[in-house]
Amino acid sequence: MSWRPQYRSSKFRNVYGKVANREHCFDGIPITKNVHDNHFCAVNARFLAIVTESAGGGSFLVIPLEQTGRIEPNYPKVCGHQGNVLDIKWNPFIDNIIASCSEDTSVRIWEIPEGGLKRNMTEALLELYGHSRRVGLVEWHPTTNNILFSAGYDYKVLIWNLDVGEPVKMIDCHSDVILCMSFNTDGSLLTTTCKDKKLRVIEPRSGRVLQEANCKNHRVNRVVFLGNMKRLLTTGVSRWNTRQIALWDQEDLSMPLIEEEIDGLSGLLFPFYDADTHMLYLAGKGDGNIRYYEISTEKPFLSYLMEFRSPAPQKGLGVMPKHGLDVSACEVFRFYKLVTLKGLIEPISMIVPRRSDSYQEDIYPMTPGTEPALTPDEWLGGINRDPVLMSLKEGYKKSSKMVFKAPIKEKKSVVVNGIDLLENVPPRTENELLRMFFRQQDEIRRLKEELAQKDIRIRQLQLELKNLRNSPKNC
Repeated sequence: MSWRPQYRSSKFRNVYGKVANREHCFDGIPITKNVHDNHFCAVNARFLAIVTESAGGGSFLVIPLEQTGRIEPNYPKVCGHQGNVLDIKWNPFIDNIIASCSEDTSVRIWEIPEGGLKRNMTEALLELYGHSRRVGLVEWHPTTNNILFSAGYDYKVLIWNLDVGEPVKMIDCHSDVILCMSFNTDGSLLTTTCKDKKLRVIEPRSGRVLQEANCKNHRVNRVVFLGNMKRLLTTGVSRWNTRQIALWDQEDLSMPLIEEEIDGLSGLLFPFYDADTHMLYLAGKGDGNIRYYEISTEKPFLSYLMEFRSPAPQKGLGVMPKHGLDVSACEVFRFYKLVTLKGLIEPISMIVPRRSDSYQEDIYPMTPGTEPALTPDEWLGGINRDPVLMSLKEGYKKSSKMVFKAPIKEKKSVVVNGIDLLENVPPRTENELLRMFFRQQDEIRRLKEELAQKDIRIRQLQLELKNLRNSPKNC
């Protein structure tokens, strides 16, 4: 028998990355210098949002995608937060609604006007308070409208129903800071990575941990669900401090299916998965390259395709939703790369080379669209439903007709699972202790002044009463 080399046919083996021309980039942007491990960038079919460097509070820019080129230094910003903005995410069903979270412990919902900002925006549609410490992550539910998840440095994940503007559930199973959250296709499962070196698969409505892995040899940083494959992919660090990826069965986290070392660099690896093409992209923070692989359900599970190289290091990457891609150019993925040193946002298109100009149906299957499959009450009631699919052949130009209506809220305590989330919590750091001390000193000073004024008023009233009693008319 003659020996034959292994050959695996793939329609994506020749995918290449194409950087946009300079006039189609976004230049002159003061990208944040915050070292928090997030992308600081969010993009949809209409707008690009970037967290910016600012003094006294946090802010981010929102730029219409067609407004490329140099951005003026005095361009209007969204600047309502009192602390640095740590994460921003666009609503997947209403393309002018964006959520942000900050060091000021709040999550805020903003409505961007048609055509972009004309002046600085300081008033949010909704201000959501429930975390006792800074909020590092926000994620929209993939199939349900107006359900938002937030993860704070108080080790809690809150589930917000934006129809009422209140948290409706609290997931309290983590013992350290939550690093990453990811949903499966229908949003019935949530997976998280945590600083306590554990990978968890959680049923979000009950908060019950279904699977848990103690990752001592593979310290997990980021995790992503691989569509409907019932697989998870994590990026992390091996015991020899090399960057590593691992593939897991979501129903059995006792041992990874495979582990693969990438390189010896120190930057965090961000994974991006495209469920339509089964392609995985790996981009390192501070790297200039993006590796891409094809995922399969059979061994070897992970097949290396190619690598996009660039000399400019990336701080973070925004990803365009499928319905915003250019299907006429056979574009299957698009990154928006943050180059901090140049103040530049650089679009990178991943393209399948094809000679024909017609619509390529084999690389564009039906994909999740802009219509929600469930209402918040349906999802909270226990219903799961797959996303509403759309064809990119005709439907990718259509915009959603949904409108966000902010609820009218009254000031009150926020009670979830019998715990008031707005009550005073013990300080965890020296800075928090000092802030609480000075706040209490101010409160004591104000109360003393109020008490002194009341004492004076009491003496005046006593004197008036005495005068009335001693007046000749009363004799």
